[in-house]
Amino acid sequence: MGHHVSDPDTETHPFFRKTATFLALAGLLLSTASCAGRRYSPDLAQLYDRSAQSAGPDRNPIIVIPGALGTRLIEAGSDRVVWGAFGHGYASPRKADGRRLFARPMEEGTPLSELRDSVVTDGVLDRIQIRYGGLPIQMRAYFFILGALGAGGYRDEQLGLEGAIDYGDDHYTCFQFDYDWRRDNVENAARLHEFILKKRAYVQEAYRRDFGIEDREVQFDIVAHSMGALLTRYFLRYGKTDLPQDGSLPPLTWEGAALVQRVILVAPPNAGSLLMLQQLVEGRDFGPILPRYPATLLGTFPSTYQMLPRSRHGVLVDASDPMRPMDDIMDPELWVRMGWGLASAEQDDILAALLPEVSDPAHRRRIALEHLRKSLARGRQFAAALDRPAAPPEGLYLALMAGDSVPTPSRIAVHADGKLQIIAEGPGDGTILRSSALMDERLGGEWTRTLSSPIAWDHVTFLFSKHMDITKDRAFVDNVLYTLLEDPRSPGRKN
Repeated sequence: MGHHVSDPDTETHPFFRKTATFLALAGLLLSTASCAGRRYSPDLAQLYDRSAQSAGPDRNPIIVIPGALGTRLIEAGSDRVVWGAFGHGYASPRKADGRRLFARPMEEGTPLSELRDSVVTDGVLDRIQIRYGGLPIQMRAYFFILGALGAGGYRDEQLGLEGAIDYGDDHYTCFQFDYDWRRDNVENAARLHEFILKKRAYVQEAYRRDFGIEDREVQFDIVAHSMGALLTRYFLRYGKTDLPQDGSLPPLTWEGAALVQRVILVAPPNAGSLLMLQQLVEGRDFGPILPRYPATLLGTFPSTYQMLPRSRHGVLVDASDPMRPMDDIMDPELWVRMGWGLASAEQDDILAALLPEVSDPAHRRRIALEHLRKSLARGRQFAAALDRPAAPPEGLYLALMAGDSVPTPSRIAVHADGKLQIIAEGPGDGTILRSSALMDERLGGEWTRTLSSPIAWDHVTFLFSKHMDITKDRAFVDNVLYTLLEDPRSPGRKN
């Protein structure tokens, strides 16, 4: 862990005292002005109408990639909703059959990639539907990203094909990548590779039909939120290549980057999130009128372990001695010793629902612990693949948009009984720390004035919103449209 040590020779120097006083006064004036004056908002139509109307082969089509929970899931054949609507007949985590549908399957001796179930994706969630007291309620999920792109002249394929908006045949400028966010991010990166190749052929045919251009070299832009940013980063670096079975790292080819030009990562958990650890240990409440999802169900998802924080950043400490970092977060023996998630001794009723064909509780626990070990090992390997420093290829433009104004858990103390206690907070969006979004390696290491990160950012924008509210921010819309439509730096990298 990094510790601040005061230097009396600098902190008492007149220059530093005057600077601190000036910054405090400036902050007070800005705060007063914002309270007393009106809040201004950009006129997006005036700013981007001309750029938005210049659609055609000289502008890349865009792919929107949501975060965890951002894709609707249904049961194949029955169309029963597993995630995305909370009304009659949905897969409730309170019922045995609902638990089985929502959880990922577990099986002894079977690799994670070979575990299959009957759940399929059914589009990106622009809204979540809930029924409460017989009244329908809608929560807008990725509606604001799609709205921002609509302001830029991007016509979403899904909305066009569903007939929600009549674009005629002209809906090849914006695509939504829906994916099963419960599955391994490496698997979903491979699916993204296939998706892009398919959409590239589709766009090329549209260019031939509408502009008479044969075999146009098509590249895509990507806007990816939260966990979607992690699978995007893996895709850029490794394309469709899987992680090796021996635990090593694949060759870093930048295969996916050949198909992409601009990437905007929104609130990415590049160094993980302590809230994900908390949910894997304690379960998750999605709202006061929604059911609670037990930690055991969330623990069956390989993707959740791929969003755990890095131990080297000193975010997990011993409650009896907060100056002492805990063991490796990815060590399964730590989870067994603490009774976390799938290693909890008090979860057999849920395991019995998930494994109805296994009558022996000891056998069920053995299956759960093996699944835990496989998922943690995969999470460690995935993190190492993303944390590897590497210069991106010429022509790939990488932008970050993240929050840094909401107190966000930055350190958790672990008690002897396995209970977690948040003991420190830092700047972020309430879910993802600013340092995690940046992948700031100064945490827990040697502090330097400038950022130390394995990610070569071309541009960084900080916003003052919560994790799921960032996309509502007019500053978000303004900056996204400028990056995609007008930024002269983005067509090529300038080192």
